[in-house]
Amino acid sequence: MKKTKVIFKLAILVVICSAATGAVLKFQYNKSNSELNSKVEEIIDKLPIKKVDVPDESSKVDKNENGIADPIDIVNSARKEAEQETVYKDAYYVGGYPPDGEGVCTDVIWRGFKGINVSIKDLIDKDIKENMAQYKGVNGKQDPNIDFRRVLNQDVFFKKRCINLTTEFKEGDINNLKEWQPGDIIVFIEGYEHIGIISDKRDEDGIPFVIHNSHPHASEAKLSWFHNPIHGHYRWKY
Repeated sequence: MKKTKVIFKLAILVVICSAATGAVLKFQYNKSNSELNSKVEEIIDKLPIKKVDVPDESSKVDKNENGIADPIDIVNSARKEAEQETVYKDAYYVGGYPPDGEGVCTDVIWRGFKGINVSIKDLIDKDIKENMAQYKGVNGKQDPNIDFRRVLNQDVFFKKRCINLTTEFKEGDINNLKEWQPGDIIVFIEGYEHIGIISDKRDEDGIPFVIHNSHPHASEAKLSWFHNPIHGHYRWKY
């Protein structure tokens, strides 16, 4: 009986795929590529693809009382960088803050935390002043114009201030996937120094996206697309 059901389901899937193929073939070649792509995407969206539902275990704290949980406030604020495609520009700015529309990966972080009215610059500057020996990226001389925008310094600060979480990412493992929640901070050191914020967006396999800024501009990219070892994974103590 079970074998019959499996064969029946396979037959249905074959019919659906055949219909999709036929629809694409009937779409005349004189249509533009964009029209053809849209038609294919429309057909694919209707196919019975099972989506992995990862539990939302992010904090529901709403300290600014705006009706949105703090982790989502961070994500929404950081996402503006991706939406406006903030240009990647590594430069030194008097006063510390780069102008709107340009910046690097670390700027995604402090701009994200503005969403919960937290000044990462003030907090890092204060901690460096009180614990300079802990910050190897400072080299014994504090510079408020740049210190808070260095990956190594942000890593030291968040490691001290946040909940430290797993740095092992496993595709297809629901228990691992739920470890990566919106607003989490992810750091790469080996190979290249980089930092980003876990988005509230996931693909159909439950893989989270990361909001970050790497040449040429800020964007959201799947966590599985980053191939360097994950050095740090932190969650703010809301």
